[in-house]
Amino acid sequence: MPTKTNLIKSAVVIAALFSTVLSTTSLALSAESVESEVITALETTVKTSAASSIVNNAVNMTTSNVMTHTAEKKADECKRELMAILAKIEFFSAEFSQQIFDEAGNKLQQGSGLLAVSKPNLVNWQTIIPDESLIVSDGKNLWFYDPFVEQVSVYTLESAIANTPILLITSNDEQLWQDYSVKQLTDNRYLISANNENARVKSLELSFVQKLNHLELAAFNILDATGQLSVITLTHQDKAPKASLFTFTVPEGVYLDDQR
Repeated sequence: MPTKTNLIKSAVVIAALFSTVLSTTSLALSAESVESEVITALETTVKTSAASSIVNNAVNMTTSNVMTHTAEKKADECKRELMAILAKIEFFSAEFSQQIFDEAGNKLQQGSGLLAVSKPNLVNWQTIIPDESLIVSDGKNLWFYDPFVEQVSVYTLESAIANTPILLITSNDEQLWQDYSVKQLTDNRYLISANNENARVKSLELSFVQKLNHLELAAFNILDATGQLSVITLTHQDKAPKASLFTFTVPEGVYLDDQR
């Protein structure tokens, strides 16, 4: 602080000299007394400024804490709002088209197929183009069937949700949702992000459209840990999915990889 103090004193002397020369009523004051008075005044100002700074810092910290609390509250509100929207979707069936992009935005692949969803926790995801594959959730287990390699892998639903958050569409279990944060992007778009940094799927974005008196899921994007982005758009069919879509029997001669 020596340099700063010297600058203040120098300014005080100059100010005192000008004050003495220009004043018609302070000629009796010595330059020394003027300097002393001005220094005292400046020191008071500096102390007041320091106190003000401390108060401002405290106010800023309080404001920051309030903003953080507000942001957390808003995030919880977004999650509850999204869960309320999904709670109203009992089932749907749709054709889907899918595009897959790498981290640089280059298109890697595109495909299409059929998607059926019903509650609780029932999913049938059938890819037809470019290669056939089938994912079935029967409410307890998740089955993945690859006809090309003649193999079926099966996982518990709980472990599958960690790597396939699209299953959150079929569940209102608050315990499962605790692993994810929700942000509202626009009126009908929500971003679900994994809280676990090591999650294989980083985020799931859901987009809805207004249909008469309800919202309909129109599209969703999935971003994985490698930066690969899957963009899926839906064309809804006005029919309830058949219950048989949500059961799976291992075909004869197909290898079973049981990960339960």
